[in-house]
Amino acid sequence: MIDLVKLHVKAGDGGRGCVAWRHEKYYPNGGPFGGDGGHGGDIYFVVDTNETTLTKLRFTKTIKAGNGMPGLTKKMHGKSGEDVYVPVPLGTMIRNAENNDLLADLCEPNQKVLIAHGGKGGLGNMHFATARNDTPEYAQPGEVGEALDLQLELRLLADAGLIGFPSVGKSTFLSIVTRAKPEIAAYPFTTIEPNIGVVSLPDERSFVLADMPGLIEGAGEGKGLGHEFLRHIKRCRVLIHVIDMSGQERNPVKDYEIINKELSIYDLDLENRPQIVVANKMDDEYSDMYLEEFKKAYPDLKVFEISAIQHKGIDEVLYAAMDLIEEEKKRADDEIVEKEETVVYRYEPKRPDFEILDLGSRRWKVESRKIDHLVEQINFDSEVDTYRFAMTLKKMGVDEALYNAGAREGDQVIIGTYIMEYKE
Repeated sequence: MIDLVKLHVKAGDGGRGCVAWRHEKYYPNGGPFGGDGGHGGDIYFVVDTNETTLTKLRFTKTIKAGNGMPGLTKKMHGKSGEDVYVPVPLGTMIRNAENNDLLADLCEPNQKVLIAHGGKGGLGNMHFATARNDTPEYAQPGEVGEALDLQLELRLLADAGLIGFPSVGKSTFLSIVTRAKPEIAAYPFTTIEPNIGVVSLPDERSFVLADMPGLIEGAGEGKGLGHEFLRHIKRCRVLIHVIDMSGQERNPVKDYEIINKELSIYDLDLENRPQIVVANKMDDEYSDMYLEEFKKAYPDLKVFEISAIQHKGIDEVLYAAMDLIEEEKKRADDEIVEKEETVVYRYEPKRPDFEILDLGSRRWKVESRKIDHLVEQINFDSEVDTYRFAMTLKKMGVDEALYNAGAREGDQVIIGTYIMEYKE
């Protein structure tokens, strides 16, 4: 199952504004006539309920949206770049791979989220006419579209999850209570990816049940495929812990201790997750003896006795799970209401558009995708373009940042592929 994918996304760049003049019969004075550039395309991620894995994105390295077209004469706007919509399964979490920030958690059908903004189109020269300069030879370059390295992580959304060691009867349980058809065989790790099904109760209530692949000792530290399985368990409201009570190959008391220890190692929240303990294989001749030992070790624990292969005791487990799920849903709704009532707004400063690097020997470098894109479109043979570029840097705070970093008159400043001289 493909549930972890890394890729690079690049929104479209805005188109450059147009420098043009009006030349028409009844307009002898003409004037600036250049239109604006088109906006760059955005990149959206959309929940597609027909998708169940991230397999389609496995070999996708980069996703790009369309660039905006340059502005046209006659004040015509350039065509905007095409947006890109990336379909992903329900339960996909999108993180910034650079700092691990969670950008989106797609847990609702048809949910759509904008991940990368396209750049704005540059203004045409018609916007720069003034009383002093009625023939502006300048138009803005388009803004750079956002570029991000993303990590997509799929976590199954289920109301209840079956957990336990391999071969304790989880897949058999799922196949009995739902229409799912998991692989069932007499060897460990038959289930190598989560299976999911819907449990329908006679009282018309229902819930989603997932069969999680068997865990092993050390799973919480990443042994085997522990982390891959445990990340799905985190999304389950209730855990149904299936224990092999036959005692033929395993010790039920130790199994219970080990699994819960692995859950708490991976995430402390899982330690407090509601859990239903199910003693399976009670049809075995030694099961009563092992069950008695288990109850002595955990006298306060309610244990549901079942035989999945004989279809005995299963209904009690399902009703208990349904009741717990409804309690958890109500508690989650109450928490949301409480959070909404106690929202605290705090100011978060905007991240700077550039970074100043000290290269030593009175040399400085301005690192910025936005400025690098801008400088490549400037005609430095044009006095007007050069002046506007200098004013843009000053307005962005580059001059002040260089001075505060220690730059002084005559120092070299590297911007993009150009070396410039700093002037106070």
